Amino acid sequence: MYFPSTHWSLIAKASLGGHTEARSALGELCRRYWSPLMHFIRTRGYSEPEAEDLTQAFLLHLLEHSTLRRPDPLRGKFRSFLLGALVKFLSHERERRLAQKRGAQQPHVSVEILDEQEGLPSPRLPENEEAEFDRAWALTVVRASLERVERAYIDTGQEPLFSILRAFLPGGTPLPSYEESAARAGLSVSALNSQVHRMRRQFREAVHTEVAQTVSAPHEIEEEIAYLYRLLMNRGTDLKDC
Repeated sequence: MYFPSTHWSLIAKASLGGHTEARSALGELCRRYWSPLMHFIRTRGYSEPEAEDLTQAFLLHLLEHSTLRRPDPLRGKFRSFLLGALVKFLSHERERRLAQKRGAQQPHVSVEILDEQEGLPSPRLPENEEAEFDRAWALTVVRASLERVERAYIDTGQEPLFSILRAFLPGGTPLPSYEESAARAGLSVSALNSQVHRMRRQFREAVHTEVAQTVSAPHEIEEEIAYLYRLLMNRGTDLKDC
């Protein structure tokens, strides 16, 4: 399977400099990953303004210093890479702030150097913190997948139909009545049922596409999808909030 546009390549483009393509890639990275990154930083005890500043600083620092200008197809899951890089960044940021309080000068260490130093693992995270990041990541995947499906309906002039069908996706609660929804859509119940099955298939395909962009090998896709769904179902997720 060929991965035409992974998030490894997105970071590579964003690292190029001030070109239009790079700025577009940077904007896409921020749009996609701002929420899970900031959520994780908040769980580390930072205030919302501090978390916003650190999220922006991390993304800029990652793009300025990352070795991902030459993406390695064997790096593994983008989610794991990003969390590891963030943990190292926050650890260094904490050390830098402590050094400033002591009046010392803390040398600058880039994410690139931290990522390349062998034998320097990311600080071990409590399982609940890692799971919280992964759950926020899963929500990001779901939102992006919903946007893909919605765009397809909008492009074909079926936005009102999508607004009705959306409630029938897994996680949508409470499940509406087929009869009532069919009446709203101006369809028979059997026709609405067919539309629901079609939309659910489109959503599964969209999730597959989204996840394929965050892994390095085809065999990782299904296990990543299963893991992300398990995270969402364990806590319960209402798609109305996505």
